[in-house]
Amino acid sequence: MIAPVGPPLVPAAQGGTAAVSGNGNGDGARKLSVRVSGETVTFPRLGPRTLRANRAAQRMLGACRYLDVLVVLGAVFGVFLLANAEHAGTRGLVAFLNLRITVKNLLLLALFAWVMHASLATFGLYDERRLADPVNYALRLVVACLVGGIPLALFPLASSTGTVRPITAAGFAVVAVVGLAATRWLVWLAAAPPPAAAVRNVLIVGSGPRARRLYRELAVHADQGIHVYGFVDSCDEPPTDEIARRMLGALGDLESILVRHVIDDVLIALPIKSHYEHIQRTIALCERLGVRAAYLADVFQSSLARPTYERTGQFPVVRMHVVTDDQRLLIKRAIDLIGGALGLMLAAPLMVAIAVAIKLTSPGPIIFRQERFGLNKRRFSMFKFRTMVADAESMQAELEERNEATGPVFKIRDDPRVTRVGRWLRRTSLDELPQLFNVVRGDMSLVGPRPLPVRDVHRFSESWLMRRFSVPPGVTGLWQISGRSDLSFDRWVALDLEYIDGWSLGLDLRILAMTLPAVIRGRGAA
Repeated sequence: MIAPVGPPLVPAAQGGTAAVSGNGNGDGARKLSVRVSGETVTFPRLGPRTLRANRAAQRMLGACRYLDVLVVLGAVFGVFLLANAEHAGTRGLVAFLNLRITVKNLLLLALFAWVMHASLATFGLYDERRLADPVNYALRLVVACLVGGIPLALFPLASSTGTVRPITAAGFAVVAVVGLAATRWLVWLAAAPPPAAAVRNVLIVGSGPRARRLYRELAVHADQGIHVYGFVDSCDEPPTDEIARRMLGALGDLESILVRHVIDDVLIALPIKSHYEHIQRTIALCERLGVRAAYLADVFQSSLARPTYERTGQFPVVRMHVVTDDQRLLIKRAIDLIGGALGLMLAAPLMVAIAVAIKLTSPGPIIFRQERFGLNKRRFSMFKFRTMVADAESMQAELEERNEATGPVFKIRDDPRVTRVGRWLRRTSLDELPQLFNVVRGDMSLVGPRPLPVRDVHRFSESWLMRRFSVPPGVTGLWQISGRSDLSFDRWVALDLEYIDGWSLGLDLRILAMTLPAVIRGRGAA
């Protein structure tokens, strides 16, 4: 049995101070002097014109490239319908659209979408450097929509029916500005990490000169939300005091450290020539446990992780992503926000009725909160409608011998703790509706692996099982549409890893579409 995930070995804020000074010209400081733990180190610092693009901003604007096309087409369609509401009303909406949807109009619409996209790109709406000045960025958005909307004003020349009028272009510019601005706000909201993940814990493998330089560089960029959790190394010479205070163990302890603690990234700073095999084993270990690793040169093989070339401060690194990490995740988060909010609004009357039924039939709270493991083993409180008696968790120890599930999970088909209303809620899966609050908060996604209780995770016997925590947990997933409680633990985990390795937006949409029929059939519900 592996060691349970426990509290950090080191405090959240490490000792030492950093004093920064620089000199430069109009293009920014060229050198940066940093004083950390009594030592002064000077780093070259490039001006803003040559700084590497911010990765989060790139992902956000990359998602906007796809969403902007949908917004533009939706704005054209909406303004067209509003401008011709009386025509549509007299002929019927479907008949009216059938008259207007022709090959020529579709080609014109596609050409217009391309012109709008080009206009947005020309005015810098996909340039992350423009985000530094929100007012200027907003003005560029307005101008881009006005310029891009000019071709729409020419459409009346090609319309013999009068259904396209000059006022349509003006209406489009207004709707497009609002729609594109709202899209960026939504994507920005989706890109914001949940509070628990706002600070990324970084573990440095190594303790030599490269590791010390990397640590000092990260200290300079502490405002980017990076926290050096500690160091791991096996070395003949004792490390310096600033690293000795943060040593968590030797290289042989790396697996247990990654299992027991919340580590977002492993930065490998070992000498390549003398530690080649150690670095390769570290990468393989991180792959097995689902933790991102980064090293300083592209000379190592990987079977699962996908390398990307990035910078950590001034250090070029190759980061090994064990899961998808691109702008599609922002679209997934946007779907979570919209789907979670709409789900809560639509289900509000039903949730009120369920709350009343629970309160009238059994004493205790309406909402059951339980600590579960989420992304990168961060704990969060998961919400469900209470389906058991109020002291159910304290009774579980007495029922362990009746456990019918395989592996570390606990499940009893006819659990005596379940209430009458709770049995119906479980059979219909309505007890999980409050998890939409977790989705909106960012603790969970609509689709993902099932979040497991602390009790189950502490009973994991294999470290590779931790890879299921490399993506956010979900309200539904492959396990939900494949039998739920009827599945063995091994099959459950296999479905989780199949989802992680084969994830796509299309797969998420397919699972969401299949969830309702699976819930209605009730197969495997307990």
